[in-house]
Amino acid sequence: MPRLETADTAPDFTLPTADGGQVSLSDLRARASKGVIVYFYPAASTPGCTTEACDFRDSLASLTSAGYAVVGVSPDRVEKLERFAAEESLTFPLASDPQHEVLEAYGAWGEKTNYGKTSVGVIRSTVVVDPDGTVALAQYNVKATGHVARLRKQLEVD
Repeated sequence: MPRLETADTAPDFTLPTADGGQVSLSDLRARASKGVIVYFYPAASTPGCTTEACDFRDSLASLTSAGYAVVGVSPDRVEKLERFAAEESLTFPLASDPQHEVLEAYGAWGEKTNYGKTSVGVIRSTVVVDPDGTVALAQYNVKATGHVARLRKQLEVD
């Protein structure tokens, strides 16, 4: 799948969430003065994904006060996301995309190499969407550890 680049139009989406509701990019954009951080992760409750989610959790207050909303997207079913959110005290939306439609639209699903093995799955990625719906930043194959700190620096969030 082609990857998004700066100035591309971010595909809108509406997905079910861990809290039993739904989240849409357009709703988040309307409430976030600086934009929406959409991050894609392979699987809830795995070491790297837990590290990344907890880093977003721990940075959520400063990201929100700087005008950003955060949403995590994975192919996990809602029930698994619900457990993950409860276990890790995650207060931002975790969205379920088991059919990979949003993952594919954002270029976050495809062939990847992990520990020398090639497979098809989620490419750990982060896309920052401006309030007008354009891509401000698109990062693919990010490392879970330290990613949020690097992102905050790029976004100039203290």
